[in-house]
Amino acid sequence: MFINSRVMLGSAVALLALSACTPKEADKAAASTSAGTKEVVAATVNGTPISQKEVDMVLKQQRGMPDTAETRKMIIDNIAMQLIVAQEAVKKGLDKTADTMDEIEMAKQSVLAQAYVQDYIKTNTVTDEQLNAEYDKLKAQASGNQFKARHILVKTEDEAKAIIAKLNKDPKSFDALAKAQSQDPGSKAKGGDLGWFDAHNMVPEFGAAVAKLEKGKFTQEPVKTQYGYHVIILDDTRPNPNTIPPLEQIKGGLTQQLQQQNLKKMLDEMKSKAKIDIVAAPAPAPAMPAATPASAPAAADEPAKK
Repeated sequence: MFINSRVMLGSAVALLALSACTPKEADKAAASTSAGTKEVVAATVNGTPISQKEVDMVLKQQRGMPDTAETRKMIIDNIAMQLIVAQEAVKKGLDKTADTMDEIEMAKQSVLAQAYVQDYIKTNTVTDEQLNAEYDKLKAQASGNQFKARHILVKTEDEAKAIIAKLNKDPKSFDALAKAQSQDPGSKAKGGDLGWFDAHNMVPEFGAAVAKLEKGKFTQEPVKTQYGYHVIILDDTRPNPNTIPPLEQIKGGLTQQLQQQNLKKMLDEMKSKAKIDIVAAPAPAPAMPAATPASAPAAADEPAKK
């Protein structure tokens, strides 16, 4: 089984250590470090130890991988192979090339960024108060009524007012007007029918307008949203059939959702405070026009000669 190189943190550290000295010196330094910290050694490669901690780390990050003797041997084999190749790369001086040094620096940044995110999640746990507030919000969204409505979407307020005037004369013309004039491709062919929906799932202006309508009535003023101007008619209402399970049943998923929301908010705030200067790459040089064949002018002159 291939082990993703992003989780090979132990090998990356070993590679960085190896790049600072010769293979023989690195072996002695790694062995000394291992002895000084009293880490349990799982294997050695040309005298360089692979610690039990490295194996545990890879196993932990490979989610779903069983913790068995065979799995641990496979992980050690992968780390050993990577370390052997890394040692050979150092012997050839590849650790000193510009490309390799850039990649090592990028790998270091990636590891540090992941460490920061993990630390944030660990130290900023979701509180019971946050969970209860989010759960109450979900319950509020699931309560109340669902609506069955039709609408006609147009670009201008005047168009919407003209449609309302026609509907006041003939309310039964709604379907025909929707098919003829609505700009909503999803409902136009169905006479503007939106089916059953929860007002919370609509843009706020639309949801608020629907909630105020009586069954069988249509809006007497155009409803403006980011999409244009709507004329809406309410066909029916019913109690919302969606139910929210008890908090204990969804606590895990809800906690994870809040963690992601909190993390995104933190990262967005961090980015907004950072000074980011994007330097655009130089525009490519304009393509040179193709050379005109020498015979072209003569050919162009021939009609005139005639």
